Amino acid sequence: MKKNLLGYAFLSPWLIGFLVFTLIPFVVSIYLSFTRYEVVTSPVWVGTANYGEMFSRDPIFWKALVITLKYAAVAVPLGTVAGVGLALLLNADIRGMSVYRTLFFIPSIVPMVATSVVFIWILNPQIGLVNGILKKFGVVGPAWLADPKYAFWSLVMMGLWSVGGSMIIYLAGLKDVPPHLYEAAMIDGASSFQRLRHVTLPMITPVIFFNLVMGVIGAFQYFTQAYIMTSGGPEDSTMFYALYLFNRAWRYLDMGYASAMAWVLFIVIMICTGLIFKSQKKWVHYGG
Repeated sequence: MKKNLLGYAFLSPWLIGFLVFTLIPFVVSIYLSFTRYEVVTSPVWVGTANYGEMFSRDPIFWKALVITLKYAAVAVPLGTVAGVGLALLLNADIRGMSVYRTLFFIPSIVPMVATSVVFIWILNPQIGLVNGILKKFGVVGPAWLADPKYAFWSLVMMGLWSVGGSMIIYLAGLKDVPPHLYEAAMIDGASSFQRLRHVTLPMITPVIFFNLVMGVIGAFQYFTQAYIMTSGGPEDSTMFYALYLFNRAWRYLDMGYASAMAWVLFIVIMICTGLIFKSQKKWVHYGG
């Protein structure tokens, strides 16, 4: 009994933190989503009015949802391909490989705020590095973050900068592939591409599945880069769902509406991750 009490005593800081900062706000937000709550006043029960306004009278809500879904559909597969490809390259047994792995991993641990500020300069249309390089080839670069046609895709391409985080996980998965499978494939006359397709990729599908789920969840919560670099502009072309939720909560102090948006986001994420989990039976291969 004393050992159990001692264990709970050590766990108590986390349990209290989880209760106060996660579970209670989680439950309270359900109630707030059915109220008109402006922080400085008491919540007023309005029933499903927030949800009705959201679905029928708020075009920005739908635009933010579409932009976020589009980002998840483009950036997550692109990041997966880049991460796997980079891991395959860094899995080679050559001199100095640890240095290369470190260099590719470092961007993923740089604070996102710092990265965003750096990319504001890199994508600057007048003095930016990207347009400066394009100019040397006789190409006039666009106003990346100020043009509605390019702002969204600029953020997508920027996402590849921190692909080193998933690359490390893929690399660990590659190290776990049994060598005898490659030996058997080589004896059967399989080429390098065939070994990649029929041995390497199937064996790391559990790792791909994990990163895919985490990537989708992260994509739906995309906020920092858009908030710092574009603030949702130009012309709401980068008004991501989480950014619009933040604006409704803290710019307009419409906490009830923001709580309703949060629950819609929760449901959308649950549906998307549920579909991914359901599809794993067809393409994820576990050892044994």
